[in-house]
Amino acid sequence: MKCDKKDLLLYAVTDRAWTGKQTLYEQVEEAILGGVTFVQLREKELDTQTFTEEARLLKELCARSHVPFVINDDVDIAVCVDADGVHVGQHDMEAGDVRARIGADKILGVSVQTVEQAILAEARGADYLGVGAVFHTGSKVDADDVSHETLAAICRAVHIPVVAIGGIGKHNVGMLAHSGISGIAVISAIFAQNDIRGAAEELRHAAEEALF
Repeated sequence: MKCDKKDLLLYAVTDRAWTGKQTLYEQVEEAILGGVTFVQLREKELDTQTFTEEARLLKELCARSHVPFVINDDVDIAVCVDADGVHVGQHDMEAGDVRARIGADKILGVSVQTVEQAILAEARGADYLGVGAVFHTGSKVDADDVSHETLAAICRAVHIPVVAIGGIGKHNVGMLAHSGISGIAVISAIFAQNDIRGAAEELRHAAEEALF
């Protein structure tokens, strides 16, 4: 499965910090029903067996809804569960090595913050780029801010889709209009909300208005 630009419109990154009374599976299901177009499973604390079992379940859920499903960072688990792809950061496995491991038919996303990183990631086989943080965020404490000028410059410099991430909500999606991005990636704007489906619906509408 290769990634289509339209699949990146509303990209949800999971975070079990807000599961509460719902399981992560139930939250992702609600998000998809609300209009999420892409799902990234991000786990930093789970043991390998639990992570793998969770990944298999979410892969099946996403496949039924025709929503691309990628794993954050963990290439081994992505390969093990036959996920649609993997997303890596600048401090994870190098993009070219990831591409060699997952094969040509899988989706490879790479996080970048500069034009130089973006050009290199595309050359090494990335299918799309995640750029941020475009606004201040509390979800990823290690994320440095990326100016809107840099975001637009990255979009102009590459031929693959770019997704903005970091502090994005329905209140500021419009500020990303005309930047050249193909979509927005969100964490707390969906998964920290009481009404996950409703939050996803509002974000989907806001993204469509801002980007199309």
